[in-house]
Amino acid sequence: MRPYEIVVIFDATLDENIIRETTDKIAEYVRSKGGMTGRIDRWGRRTFAYELKHRTEGYYVVIEATGEPAVLAEVDRMLSLSDDVVRHRVIRQPDRSVPVSK
Repeated sequence: MRPYEIVVIFDATLDENIIRETTDKIAEYVRSKGGMTGRIDRWGRRTFAYELKHRTEGYYVVIEATGEPAVLAEVDRMLSLSDDVVRHRVIRQPDRSVPVSK
């Protein structure tokens, strides 16, 4: 099991209930495959530095998750197919359990 951070930018015109449902589906999928979800940070609506897919705003959500690489690869695939997602990134975090000493 490896720690990951999932950053999702939703279309800002979506209803917050749809964003919450999609976020809950991601967390439930990770849990159903043996992973764990940590903190879910809803940053809210933010203005982009430049235009993305003809949009100037997005709704940001950051999800911390722990799971197998295949599970998070499937989450990455699901997000790339979603029409509600403007952009997303699944980032593997460094293992925190082993301290590095010199």
